[in-house]
Amino acid sequence: MDFLTLSLFIPACFALNMAPGPNNLLAMNNAQNFGYRSAVVAGLGRLSAFGVMIFLAASGLAAILYASETLFFTIKIVGAIYLFWIAYQLWSAKVSDIGQQEKEVKTLYQLTSQEFFLAAGNPKAILIFTAFLPQFIQSSEAVGYQFFILGTLFLCLEFLAISLYAAFGVYLRHWFSKPEMRRIFNRCCATFLGLIGVGLLVERKS
Repeated sequence: MDFLTLSLFIPACFALNMAPGPNNLLAMNNAQNFGYRSAVVAGLGRLSAFGVMIFLAASGLAAILYASETLFFTIKIVGAIYLFWIAYQLWSAKVSDIGQQEKEVKTLYQLTSQEFFLAAGNPKAILIFTAFLPQFIQSSEAVGYQFFILGTLFLCLEFLAISLYAAFGVYLRHWFSKPEMRRIFNRCCATFLGLIGVGLLVERKS
């Protein structure tokens, strides 16, 4: 894999990583409510889901999954429902003493699982690994090795995006110290997540 390919892939990939999707909004909200470290560690759940998808794409299984209307529709419905559930939790969260209550009911394992299932239930992630990554694969070279390099770079840039969104969430925590402002922030995130869920439901496979 030559330098020119990587010089094109890295900025394009990072733009995708930084897009304000459901997982990035969740990381920002987790950092605002639970702290930077918890949000970053929870992001490992997202990386695990993406790692599985990259493996599927490299082995060709993701293309089969995307070609199946039934499987694609099922993933889309499950992902949308999960988004709505998270949006409901954020919308109805109590913020008067969220620093204590949420930490008691939300363990690091729960936050990590939430990131994992949210990423796994997003069919757009499958499209990224079946349509975006192959654009930078050269058929004259070992395909598996190239997928490994590009997939590793993608995960590293995704971790950087998680860290940046978490840092922004911590920054917001200083501004949203009042319960009323926290409620507004949570409900804004809930609204965006809900809209993304609606988008998943109405989106048609091209």
